[in-house]
Amino acid sequence: MSDFTRELSIDSARKLIHEPPRFISVALLESRSHMATQPRHVTLAGKSLDRSRHVCAFFNSKDEEYRVLLPFIKEGFARGEKAFHIVKEDHHQNHRDALSRAGIPVAEAEGTGQFELRRWEDAYLRDGHFDQNRMLALIEEVLQAGQAQGYPLTRLVANMEWALEDRPGVDDIVEYETRLNYVLPKYDDAVC
Repeated sequence: MSDFTRELSIDSARKLIHEPPRFISVALLESRSHMATQPRHVTLAGKSLDRSRHVCAFFNSKDEEYRVLLPFIKEGFARGEKAFHIVKEDHHQNHRDALSRAGIPVAEAEGTGQFELRRWEDAYLRDGHFDQNRMLALIEEVLQAGQAQGYPLTRLVANMEWALEDRPGVDDIVEYETRLNYVLPKYDDAVC
């Protein structure tokens, strides 16, 4: 992975394929104290991620999505890292089930705060629309909270299929993803 981020507009993505893909965003944060002693090797889709860990991925199916993301998610749980996932409410139980089938102790992790699952409406679509400033503030809040809770890394996985729909504020998504590139480096290591 290179140090630059390639942005692809939603309209361009729609033109490339007939059926809208599933749009996923992934983010990581490593605490400064841990980085000073042991930089973390993080993999996604079988590739080692370098210092620039901002990733936006498009998937053609839920099977493909979980085939790629579950090893990344499991790696974080195995290391005692925080997991923060944003998923459409209708998919919450299926998401928990997929994590459980992968051997992740979902109920236990939710109970301890290691795993947090939010709805789109509690993150990207608060008050029924996308507000990039409010979302950037939430990302910072989540990453700071992970550090404060003592987690060496926070792995954020966000299903963003809402961005393929005609939602208020969706036109700001590419600008948001670009602005995120300026927020995440403040936390030493981040992917999204």
